[in-house]
Amino acid sequence: MKIFQNIDDFKGSEYAVATVGTFDGLHIGHQEIIRRMTAIAQENGGETILVTFDPHPRLVLDPDNKDLRFILTQKRKFELLDKFGIGNLIIIPFNLEFSRTSSEDFIKEYLVGKLSTKILIVGYDHHFGKDREGNYEQLFKLGRELGFDVAEIPAQYIKGVAVSSTKIRNALNEGNVKLANLMLGYDYSITGKVVMGNKIGRKIGFPTANIEVEDKYKLIAAGGVYACKVDCDGAIYKGMGNIGTRPTIGKHDFTTEVHIFDFDGDIYEKEITIYFIDRIRNEQKFEGLQKLREQLERDREMVKELLKG
Repeated sequence: MKIFQNIDDFKGSEYAVATVGTFDGLHIGHQEIIRRMTAIAQENGGETILVTFDPHPRLVLDPDNKDLRFILTQKRKFELLDKFGIGNLIIIPFNLEFSRTSSEDFIKEYLVGKLSTKILIVGYDHHFGKDREGNYEQLFKLGRELGFDVAEIPAQYIKGVAVSSTKIRNALNEGNVKLANLMLGYDYSITGKVVMGNKIGRKIGFPTANIEVEDKYKLIAAGGVYACKVDCDGAIYKGMGNIGTRPTIGKHDFTTEVHIFDFDGDIYEKEITIYFIDRIRNEQKFEGLQKLREQLERDREMVKELLKG
């Protein structure tokens, strides 16, 4: 995948198949858009182009909102876009001045004027431009006037619910990673550097890797104990993760940690990725470390059963 920080650096394509959006989560609906783009580009000898914005528009338009969190970090989003087959990623700097661009001006100046878009693929709920005024009907009308086609991808459903980034964020905030993963089409994950903890887990037979997440806008799922898989140096291990404040040992900082099964390596300062498969219980306070250990032993057996195969 080629990445362009300036749209003017893109030298054009004889048959540009484009889409526009922030694509937080790159869920199954987004993936369907990309599949359609790829098929059309291959049929016509064209190229796929995804236009996105940095920083995320909500960070500019709602700067006082301290609760803004996103499913994917930019790094992970780019990795997935490459994996899913996007050929060209164009990043447009987003600021207050740009936010005043009308949807019609954006189409004329960027999609037609700079990219010479032949076909634009959008999702069923796509809105863009100043005050999100642009929609499919406007795109279709402008396409006829300016010489490009528009294709709309219908909603993708999981358990009778139309998939959206908002619904995935809600599921993660409730700790329902199993549902979130179904909507995403892959496992929700957190990547971070392993940092020194208080080593209480090691004392009770459950050493954990505590991770520090660099991106402050990364959405961390609800507190609780999770069945996990862990990528460490390219090797995949099974494990048991905990998100929360560790109340039994009197801690209050919100942390993410994982006990990796059958592993005893030194991974301090290394970057690992924790994939969350299912949530098995809430975090709770126990009457001492012995009670905590007994519960962790039960948790471990449950997680091993969940991760069989």
